[in-house]
Amino acid sequence: MLSIAICDDEEYFRTTEKKLISKYMAGKNCECMIDMYESGKELLALRSAISQYNIIFLDVNMEEIDGIETAKEIRKISKDVFIVFVTAFITYALEGYKVDAVRYLIKDHESLEKAMTECMDTILDKMDYEENEMTFDFQGKITISLENILYIESNLHRLVFYMVGEDAVHYTIYMKLDDIAELLPNKDFCRIHKSYLVNLKYVESVERYRAVLSNGKSLAISKARFLDTRNEFACYRGEI
Repeated sequence: MLSIAICDDEEYFRTTEKKLISKYMAGKNCECMIDMYESGKELLALRSAISQYNIIFLDVNMEEIDGIETAKEIRKISKDVFIVFVTAFITYALEGYKVDAVRYLIKDHESLEKAMTECMDTILDKMDYEENEMTFDFQGKITISLENILYIESNLHRLVFYMVGEDAVHYTIYMKLDDIAELLPNKDFCRIHKSYLVNLKYVESVERYRAVLSNGKSLAISKARFLDTRNEFACYRGEI
């Protein structure tokens, strides 16, 4: 499932973009989750959880913190998310190159749908898009998005899958954490402790024997795994 964010201080364009994207994805028989934000400040309040998004549509001209500055802050968190600027004025091309924006869409009622279709075609082609999902038998088979796993905890011979979001459902299964670690093909997951497998997308910082997540929760890092965890986190953030 693709995760998409729309950040625009004009409600009309937020809802218009959502309708166009939903229509496009339905035509591709692909599922997507679309969240809407009224300001760059509101979006950036997510901190490292911004990494959950595959694509972010940003209005350039927003008050307090504009789309360009918002994009610069996003790039400090994620190098992988596709950034698309939506603007009434095509005067920011150089700034767009600096944050590796994939497209500029003009707020033109007549051409926006065509431009959105071309934009999404380009992004999916660049992604070579495949659903990053797996099916587990959580007392019944359930397919989940690997990108939405916050962390997995081993507790009393069972695993608890903690998912992203305040209202997210958590899942339990009777398996060994070693077996799950081998199953997950995603390089984003890091074994920080005999009891924890963490999605690096949602790690805010690695401190002395603690990993602080984007939701504020702190998980123990075992002494034996601390150096490897710190190095994997630094590599993931592109700091080494």
